[in-house]
Amino acid sequence: MNQQLLVFFKAFLGSFKDLLPIILVIAFFQFVVLQQTMPNIGEIFVGLVLVVLGLTFFIYGLEMSLFPIGESMAQAFAKKGSIWWLLTFAFCLGFGTTVAEPSLIAVAKEAANVAATGGIIEATDASQASYANGLRYTVAFSVGLAIVIGVLRILRAWPIQYLILGGYVLVVIMTIFAPQWIIGIAYDSGGVTTSTITVPLVTALGVGLASSIKGRNPMIDGFGLIAFASLTPMIFVMIYGMVLS
Repeated sequence: MNQQLLVFFKAFLGSFKDLLPIILVIAFFQFVVLQQTMPNIGEIFVGLVLVVLGLTFFIYGLEMSLFPIGESMAQAFAKKGSIWWLLTFAFCLGFGTTVAEPSLIAVAKEAANVAATGGIIEATDASQASYANGLRYTVAFSVGLAIVIGVLRILRAWPIQYLILGGYVLVVIMTIFAPQWIIGIAYDSGGVTTSTITVPLVTALGVGLASSIKGRNPMIDGFGLIAFASLTPMIFVMIYGMVLS
């Protein structure tokens, strides 16, 4: 028990050190540049403590559960020897984690509100919900497909640079033909997918799979899935905008 408390305390200090530059920047501009005192300093302090605790619990939880689960399941599927089940698991993992991504939910909801205001869709709750859900599931499908491609890359030892370069060439081509109002959303969708839920599990999947296959180097082959997960949403969301248009 004492050992666990010591580990948690070290994680808490690490989280505080990570947030310290942000705290110093805000304090500098608030007190030196703006020369104003902070209102509700007590609430701000309590909120800061909660942020540090939340970050600490999140990182601690990743190390205790998500990383080991992802690696162990990847190794189990590799030992099972069934590529079909491995690819199915990869797609479901990418799809499921992306649908549950809080940042994607927030962006999809905001995009629906702006689309309704701009006359792209009807300004009704049903239309906005349909647009937001369509955007979420489009991104989730694209991430699932991206993880499948990434797993195949690990299995076949494909060079990642050619796949990434080819993908971004396709993004540039799609940008020429996609409606202007969807391009910014598409580019942002590539960023919000790689967040709190998706990154830990997908990274653990890649590292665990590369560690289980003979001839694969986890440092070289185990990483790169996140790059695919941030690339394919841009392509599919622009297709989604073209379909709506």
